[in-house]
Formats: sequence, structure tokens, C-alpha cells
Amino acid sequence: QSGKSVLANFVSESTEGIGSYSPTQGVRILEYEKPNLNGNSKGAGCRFELWDCSGDQKFETCWPALMKDSHGVIIIFNPELPSHLKEIEMWYSCFVQQQPLLDSQCLLVAHHKPGSVGDTENLSLAYPLNKLKLIHSNLEEDPEDVRMEFIKYFRSIITFINESREREEMSIIS
Repeated sequence: QSGKSVLANFVSESTEGIGSYSPTQGVRILEYEKPNLNGNSKGAGCRFELWDCSGDQKFETCWPALMKDSHGVIIIFNPELPSHLKEIEMWYSCFVQQQPLLDSQCLLVAHHKPGSVGDTENLSLAYPLNKLKLIHSNLEEDPEDVRMEFIKYFRSIITFINESREREEMSIIS
């Protein structure tokens, strides 16, 4: 109930399930293309798969399959719920630390739901979460800022994948 599906729909420009809350059962995969992600009009678009995973721990046995071959992890939480601050430590441990993923491949999103109150902008997270990129999302107040932060994150993942591929090719050549 942190807003994962709402943000996944927003980022992928999907209209699926808008206006009603229905907990994700297991995982929901959204595929979409983003043209000109690298900023040049001649470049090919990128195809993304966003795997909107349920926050319910009853699906824990599925997590290894969800994580296989992932290039990045976005952890979304509601900063108004103290229990979420503990839960994101578990998500980080399972989805980032136990994977061959770097912290730069992880994005933390403090999602502010409509009508939320309280000063959660000055959120202080404990180590190791405090070294991750943290953004605040509020789709009512600044949807374009949220979209730009996700695009920056996706660009960093594309750069990472391209650099890894180049290193692998160079190691084969030499």
C-alpha cells in the first residue's frame, strides 16, 4: 500500500487499474517503449519491463524468480508509515544486497499519497539505505519532476548496461 502500482502505471503511461486500489498478486509486468531516452532524436528507443511486485511477504518464494537477470531495483515506500522504514531494509537486503547489484542500480522512492500530511521531506535513513539515491514523489504536486527522476534513473541503468557490455566485449577481444 505504498503506491508501487500507481507509480508503475504513471511511469509506463499505463491506464490499467486507475482509480481503484487492488493489491498486486505476485507480480504484474508492464512493458513499454521510451523513444529518445538518451536525448538525441536519432537514437533508437528503449524497451522496458517494469515488474510491479507485491509487497506481501506471502509471495517471498517467488522473489528469486523475479530478481533473476534484473538490471535495477526501485524500492517504493510510504514515508508516513514507520513500518515501511523497517520493511525497506528487508527489501534492500533481498533485492539488492543478495543480488549482484550495485547501490547505483537501486532507487529509493518515498511516495507521498494524495492528501498526505507531515514533513517527511527531511527523511533520515539508517545505513546502508542512506547511501542510496532517494527521491520524493508526489504525483499531485510535481508529476513532471517525478517523471524526470525516473528517466534519469533509467538512463543510468542503460549506461551501466552498455558499459558492462563493452567491458565484456573487450575482455573477449583481449
